[in-house]
Amino acid sequence: MAIRWLGGKVDHPMSDASQARQIIDGLPANDAAKALEEITYWLDTIRQNEAFKLNQRFENIDLLDGAARSHLRKLSHDYLVMPRQLKFQENRLWNANFGLWRQLGDGYLQCIKQYEDSLVGITLIRKSLPVIVARVIRALTFQLKWELLRYGPVEPRIWAELAQAYSIAELRGFPDGVIAIYPGTLGESTVKREFLTAMMLSASSPEGLPPLHQEIAERTASHLAAAFRMSNRPDGCTHCVDLAAPGPALRLYKKVEPKATLRFFGAGKGLAELNQLLVKILGTGTVPENINLGGGHGKDNVIGTFRHLAQYWSEQPPARGSERRQTAGRITVVPGLKEILKTLDPSDDDTLDFSLNQPPTSQESWIVEDVSDGGYGAIIPTVKSDWIKVGTLVGVQSEAAKHWSVGLIRRIVRDQKEQRRVGIQLLTSAAIPVAISKSETLSFTDADRERERAILLHTGPDIRDEVGIVMRSGYFNRRDSIHITVRDVPYQLIPIDVVERGDDFEWVRFKVMPRNT
Repeated sequence: MAIRWLGGKVDHPMSDASQARQIIDGLPANDAAKALEEITYWLDTIRQNEAFKLNQRFENIDLLDGAARSHLRKLSHDYLVMPRQLKFQENRLWNANFGLWRQLGDGYLQCIKQYEDSLVGITLIRKSLPVIVARVIRALTFQLKWELLRYGPVEPRIWAELAQAYSIAELRGFPDGVIAIYPGTLGESTVKREFLTAMMLSASSPEGLPPLHQEIAERTASHLAAAFRMSNRPDGCTHCVDLAAPGPALRLYKKVEPKATLRFFGAGKGLAELNQLLVKILGTGTVPENINLGGGHGKDNVIGTFRHLAQYWSEQPPARGSERRQTAGRITVVPGLKEILKTLDPSDDDTLDFSLNQPPTSQESWIVEDVSDGGYGAIIPTVKSDWIKVGTLVGVQSEAAKHWSVGLIRRIVRDQKEQRRVGIQLLTSAAIPVAISKSETLSFTDADRERERAILLHTGPDIRDEVGIVMRSGYFNRRDSIHITVRDVPYQLIPIDVVERGDDFEWVRFKVMPRNT
């Protein structure tokens, strides 16, 4: 095969520079998905053609890589903001993004293999080898991210190729060298930083983040990678990976003896930098312009992601609130505030008698694997549950329960059999439907105007005279108090704070005050 690299014409359209340029110029300008599909096709044909000389192979992959940039940005944005129930379009966007990064990773890996196997073209490509290795790792990081956006499972191949690429950099002595991986100042990095970005994303408990927050987490890890720590010893590190038996980041719960193939790592000074950024955003209300998080994500999403990362990057990760007990059973689940309220069917007198409810078509039956005082671990059956994502509000009723409870999906994991497992945090054991109204809209004669249906999370105020209410997104503001009537007794609720926001709901804490009628 090496003889073919010494000369002769390569039977491929992109072997000619002018034809390669025509192919790039002919890509669809207004259809990003179609453009990526065509670029992915050309990358695949280059990979399958073994006659390309090493420098020519790299130049063509680089050309196609550059042509894909703007289309990747657009489709990534479209994927993150689109409604999750549009399954056909979701599949097309996911396949276009993941497929392109897979072909880029495979193409650059082929360049490395050809470099190591060949005596031809080494002089021409030697200076580009660190760039090629860094691009392999970045392509694999994006493959990792896209598999995590679907909550896994992550292919073992990705971990193996990440370890392989980084090991080459260590062997050749350039893991710390600053290189321009892509044109422009934002393209400067090192192989070690690229590897740490992938591993710290893995260490961030991404299964507990909604897709948009996963995007912010990956970009945050990339931004702070220079401050992360990596060592051959565990001192000052929180995680490790074995380059000889690669896999996701492993938390150091006990002392681990160093060995030649073990690499220890952690947030290092990056945790302090993250906390400083969080304080700055909370103080100014804006995300600093020098942080490239992709733009337009909103400060609340950034703050929520930063708080999550600070927890999982620390030396002590969040502890489980209550003991998990193995069990077997089923729960009935209803998605979203609107469907939960339909299921509860609140009457005008706010009674808790749900016996007349008719099961809505949105109800699903999930298998419970474990239970704790705080929630459930469950298996989602193979049905069209496209609304499922971290942060979704759900109504839950166990087989033995009389009343419905309300919870949030906190974790999603997809196993090798494509079966999804979720963790549900219960907000209350008995969801109480109530009618609420903003106090300023009330008068003696129009008390029923502006009424909204909501869910009261407590049967009575806590020791601080506070209650939690789940209401539709956008209804709450900090200026207006809320009026409710429970068992014919009117109350005024003074807003304290928003506990959490989701796509269709706001969970708010209120101070309870008696109201004179």
